[in-house]
Amino acid sequence: MVCPGCSNRSYCRGNKAITTPVENAEDDEEQGWNDLKEHNVSEKDVVVGVAASGTTPYVIGALRHCQANNIVTGSISCNPDADISKVADHPVEVIVGPEFVTGSTRMKSGTAQKLVLNMISTTVMIQMGRVEGNRMVNMQLTNDKLIDRGTRMIMDRTGIADYEKAKQLLLEKGSVKLAIDTITKE
Repeated sequence: MVCPGCSNRSYCRGNKAITTPVENAEDDEEQGWNDLKEHNVSEKDVVVGVAASGTTPYVIGALRHCQANNIVTGSISCNPDADISKVADHPVEVIVGPEFVTGSTRMKSGTAQKLVLNMISTTVMIQMGRVEGNRMVNMQLTNDKLIDRGTRMIMDRTGIADYEKAKQLLLEKGSVKLAIDTITKE
């Protein structure tokens, strides 16, 4: 069912889950794949399933469907020899031991999985050429702090001494990388 005024069913389910528990959603082996299809998943993608226990049917089902459709898969779980690891092309198992509060996987497991996801996303950004040296040069210019950071990077990398000139170039080009490339090609 699509919610009134919205065609993105999975987004609405996610919003609902913030205020109303949808604990049984993880038991549906088909829904993970259905949600991925809503986002046009294809062979060009890599899908990483995240399940602390490594047994969540929603995630395992999604990964199985991905593999059946020639989509590369990875997984991140916190139990050795997890079921999810058996269906992922590239499994990662971060063994953190029992949670301090039983059942509260957000503590150790969730934190460990977030660290792995951060490493993966940072590596992807580096491989895509969005990082030069130790600086993110292809960031979204969504606030004054990021515009200031980008402006200073341009000044540092190009030798432009005038802050306003560097800022104008950044805003005109829309990214640090494009602005730097413009100057270095001149």
